[in-house]
Amino acid sequence: MNTVDTTRASKGALLADLERSRQRTRALITSLPEDRLDVPYHPGVNPPLWEMGHSAFFYEVFVFGLLDGTPSFDPSMDDLWDSFHIQHRDRWNRQLFPGREQTLAYFDTIYDRVAERIHARPLDDQALYLNRYAVFHQNMHIESMTWCRQTVGYPASPDSTFERPAPGSPIPGDAEIPAGRWLIGMPDGSPRYASEDFAFDNEKPRFEVDLAAFAIARQPVSNGEFLAFVEDGGYRRPELWSFGGRKWLETEVDMALVHASAEPMPRTPSHPLYWRWHDRAWQERVFDRWQPLNPDAPAVHLTYWEAEAYCEWAGRRLPTEFEWEVAALANRPGEPFRRFPWGNEPPTPQLADLDARSMAQNPVFDYPESDSPFGCRQMIGGVWEWTSDQFLPYDGFKVDMYPFMSTLQFGDHKVTRGGSCATSSCLIRGTYRQAYLPLRNDAYTGFRTCAR
Repeated sequence: MNTVDTTRASKGALLADLERSRQRTRALITSLPEDRLDVPYHPGVNPPLWEMGHSAFFYEVFVFGLLDGTPSFDPSMDDLWDSFHIQHRDRWNRQLFPGREQTLAYFDTIYDRVAERIHARPLDDQALYLNRYAVFHQNMHIESMTWCRQTVGYPASPDSTFERPAPGSPIPGDAEIPAGRWLIGMPDGSPRYASEDFAFDNEKPRFEVDLAAFAIARQPVSNGEFLAFVEDGGYRRPELWSFGGRKWLETEVDMALVHASAEPMPRTPSHPLYWRWHDRAWQERVFDRWQPLNPDAPAVHLTYWEAEAYCEWAGRRLPTEFEWEVAALANRPGEPFRRFPWGNEPPTPQLADLDARSMAQNPVFDYPESDSPFGCRQMIGGVWEWTSDQFLPYDGFKVDMYPFMSTLQFGDHKVTRGGSCATSSCLIRGTYRQAYLPLRNDAYTGFRTCAR
């Protein structure tokens, strides 16, 4: 493919991702009645209209600001859309912000300008990279807008079909991973503007690591497996919990059903956040409806502390993030590099639960075509999987063009891997590292275990 064809293909792919991101974001806003735009306060979410305005503002800063040096659409609003200039709780003050129609108009104006610039201007390496970065940032907010609906008990995302596109059969037990030398991460010198080689700064630079042999579960932990821990009194047995876990048990508050004007309500956990015992059966709240707990679906909305305590109860452990990546990708020095467990084909509905389609409601043994070279299933999509590692930079780390992508999370966050049902398929890959505080259970977090 010559340079002209490559540029045309890059523009086409970028415009498709941009338009898909626009339509998904608009649908998340327009599908809510006016009174539901004022979501109850919760430290893990943002009001939907603020998410929309903030995402458009990011394009202004990252595309027009860095590439063209043009002034913003409305300088008087800049500090309100900028997450570093407005306090989190102030984002709920509707008197500070325009309403739905004004925010939609601003959002569409910026998106039209971005699309027009892509069409009309040369798409050099830097322009393609910055545009992709802004699109991927937008899709991070699509994920957080999706878990916001779960948090506050709103109807599911318009993208959610709850279909079961790729049934499978159980594959219990562990995959045996041999000792060896493995590749981790993405290369620092890769063409950062190329979609297939795009990586955030915390995924770089690629390096080699020697690992001892280990055994890792072929499937994520299911609701049925976690229920056994719950019914064995797992939350009431302090010997199963680390110091941090016991502290979480003592101080956890239930923010999920709190009204905007209320203070956090005490909660003594005895089961996962969105479970309840009702009419002599376990149920799970999925968005705005309670349904029978599906024992085969992945256990989700779990803190790191809950995953850690389950492992102690089961005589297992969490994988390190390097073990997770090796089990998922099996990349070795000198061999063709694999971006996904199944190879380099982008995710499809047959390969992974992504794009808010099935919302982690399918069995942990579904998506058989997603198996890694070692036979591990659903390592992309479904649930973000906790690892035992702190979120730290790789040796040789260099801050990217957006300096706050990773640096604010280093040290006190834990690494999760693999993406979730709410993650956008254009964003995820096997090297992607997500950072969550260990007490987070509003996001779509689960785990798989390793043999000790």
